[in-house]
Amino acid sequence: MPASVIDDPYEPRPTLWQRRPNLGWVLAVFGATVFLTYVAFPPVSTGEAAYVLALPAILWAHRQPKFRLFAWTVLGAQVVAWTALLGWLHNVTWVGLFLLGPFVGLLVGSWFLAAWWAIPRLKGHKVLVRISGLLGLAALWVVLEWFRGIIFGGFPWLPLAASQWQRPLLLQVAAYAGSGATSFILVLFNLGAAAYVHRAFFEGVTGFKKRTPEFSIALLVLMGGAFPFLADTLNQQRRPLVRAALVQPYIPQNEKWDAARASDVLRTIEQVTYDASRRGAPELIIWPEAVTPWALYRDPNVREWLESVAGRTGTPLLLGTVYTQGAGEAEEWYNGAFVVSPATGLAQPGYAKRKLVPFGEFIPLRPVLGWIEKFAPIGGDFQRGTDAAPLLVPAGSRRVPVGVLICFEDIFPALARESALEGAEVLAVLTNNAWFGEGGAAYQHAAHSVLRAIETRRPVIRVGNGGWSGWIDEFGNVRATLRNEAGSVYFRGAQTLNVSRDQRWVGRQSYYAQNGDWFLLVCAGLAAGACYLVLMLRPPAPVPEGGGKF
Repeated sequence: MPASVIDDPYEPRPTLWQRRPNLGWVLAVFGATVFLTYVAFPPVSTGEAAYVLALPAILWAHRQPKFRLFAWTVLGAQVVAWTALLGWLHNVTWVGLFLLGPFVGLLVGSWFLAAWWAIPRLKGHKVLVRISGLLGLAALWVVLEWFRGIIFGGFPWLPLAASQWQRPLLLQVAAYAGSGATSFILVLFNLGAAAYVHRAFFEGVTGFKKRTPEFSIALLVLMGGAFPFLADTLNQQRRPLVRAALVQPYIPQNEKWDAARASDVLRTIEQVTYDASRRGAPELIIWPEAVTPWALYRDPNVREWLESVAGRTGTPLLLGTVYTQGAGEAEEWYNGAFVVSPATGLAQPGYAKRKLVPFGEFIPLRPVLGWIEKFAPIGGDFQRGTDAAPLLVPAGSRRVPVGVLICFEDIFPALARESALEGAEVLAVLTNNAWFGEGGAAYQHAAHSVLRAIETRRPVIRVGNGGWSGWIDEFGNVRATLRNEAGSVYFRGAQTLNVSRDQRWVGRQSYYAQNGDWFLLVCAGLAAGACYLVLMLRPPAPVPEGGGKF
């Protein structure tokens, strides 16, 4: 055997990093992306992470790695992160979790593939070309968030803007352009920051020259999307709107629809409600979604019981309940809300939920996907409501027009906007997050109510079966959150809150409410224009350091 092919025992063997030169990038991008994505959103709610959660992958895209390696890394990271964020679904269905988590992760991850394709091709071109490309990429993120809100019935859960729910200054632009504008600003900042970091640490540029126009534009857009609204958030002119008792009966899901426990469920609701009425002297009592153990109208005792509770407390009720219309084969089921007055009883009509939960309240494309009901049995499909008119709720000497959103309806901007345009002066979200245990679901859900409050400039009152309950003002500030002595939002009890209104917005619509998703159309145009622009550019020269096989 020739000596040239015999291993020299004294020759140092290559290290793992020498044999796998991209392993460091893979581990760093995967780990950082999963971590930053998870902590940016509730329940951790480290909103600052949203400013850099895409930076590691974008930075790697600047190095022009092989597509397959990059795709496996970023898509895998998004699948893991979103499956973890939606982990509360396991309380209802493990199958749903491992279908929905990866689906959302892959959809979000597809944006990073577009970044891998576009960013290297922008290098070496004029400033205007590079900035146009980055604006198009930020716009594409907004378009993908919108797409997630319509496909298969829609699941726009946790748009990037929701990461700022406890830091509402950057969210104020949503009153003009919708929450997608905040997502746009955050993504553009990630892109600009990555350009700066790559120039400063990977291109060896020092001093003033390491500043990039991309980062300067991103910083300018960030400041322009936040600080002009600071005065509005500080100079509020608040007046009392309603003194409302928020009731959390916290009925376990395995008891809620058990006929043998129905009487106990009613007694629990009564006990918590009467206690709230005695202690808080409320003008209005609000119950969560589907609070009654029987369907209204189908069981004649339900109406009698509701009117009895309102009469004994001497206070109007706003409640969520399942109800029926018709009888026999023509019977239809709805998830809705009603007002019960102690003086006049049940007010009709009520509100019927306009956006049903796919695979929870109906099976989309039932002829094709009906088999899924074996894993998530829902009985028959619920019917969808179409009317966004507010419910007129008596509160003292006033009648307050309340726009109702049931369950996850508050994650859809169009529904809250329709309610505001129909005359609602306050939004009430009635929900039942007890389905999902005591994890992050309630906090993630509440983050969307912050977005809807800002977009419509309407206060939002949220009442959950077990939490999160509280109220949010027109500027996204969480004014009150129901908690027990241990500081948990998951408990049985009630609290009376003084909900107020900024007089500058009474009877006035926000620009977004009046004009809708105009910014989405702008983003669609920017994304399409940037795609065409990048296609016309010459491909970049390969970078050996970032290439190679894994």
